Amino acid sequence: MFRSDPDPDRGATALAFNGVSAVRGRRLIWSEATFEVPAGGIVALIGANGAGKTTLLHMILGLVPAASGEVRVFGRAPGADNDGIGYVPQDYGATAGEAIRARDMVTLGLTGRRWAFGRTSPDQRQRVREILAAVDATDFAERRLAQLSGGQRQRIAIAEALVSGPRLLILDEPLASLDLRSQREIASLLARLHRELDVTILVVAHDLNPLLPMLDSAIYLLDGHPHYASLTDVVDDDLLTHLYGTPVQVMHTPQGELYMRSAP
Repeated sequence: MFRSDPDPDRGATALAFNGVSAVRGRRLIWSEATFEVPAGGIVALIGANGAGKTTLLHMILGLVPAASGEVRVFGRAPGADNDGIGYVPQDYGATAGEAIRARDMVTLGLTGRRWAFGRTSPDQRQRVREILAAVDATDFAERRLAQLSGGQRQRIAIAEALVSGPRLLILDEPLASLDLRSQREIASLLARLHRELDVTILVVAHDLNPLLPMLDSAIYLLDGHPHYASLTDVVDDDLLTHLYGTPVQVMHTPQGELYMRSAP
């Protein structure tokens, strides 16, 4: 079984924001972000459309500087160790190229997109085989991305992000445009990979329901400020209603599982 390298920062802080504000195009997106996210969890990033979720992701990746305050990713400045971050963007297939084989796309996660498929080492090829097996993608690894379903593409995207053994996996709306079955399968896959690879996961999500069983905490953008709290504190009728600007009820299934729905 493929595994990430042991994380020396397990139990330490994955993300630290201290008095951080974000500005894009001279417009204040959000401000006063002060929180710490422990390493080793599965964290949702939620907020209304336009609240600044993508800006926060880009700040973690070092693509957008903080207008004020300080951000640290495993104790380092954003962008200083992006090899330690696996990133799955929205619309992965559209940005990856339709003609490339799934296996080659995962290989690029190791070669740094140098298109040097013939120069990979035996160890690299073995690593690609292991991560393809870990995401249950071996059977379609030789097919082109254009031939894959949405759920299959998402597995390849996750494999590419994880093949280098990152400490932090960031996924931007990984369940968007997937059918209900594929959503459940990808959520289950992420929960299993979290256990097996000992990786911190940050996932942007509009619909939390498929992810609720695996989440332990959330970063939420409310009234122009990012906050961090445990999931039990975030999954609250009043907070979610305020956050999304529409009535939300938190319910329990007969089996005791949480789910959210629009209130009448």
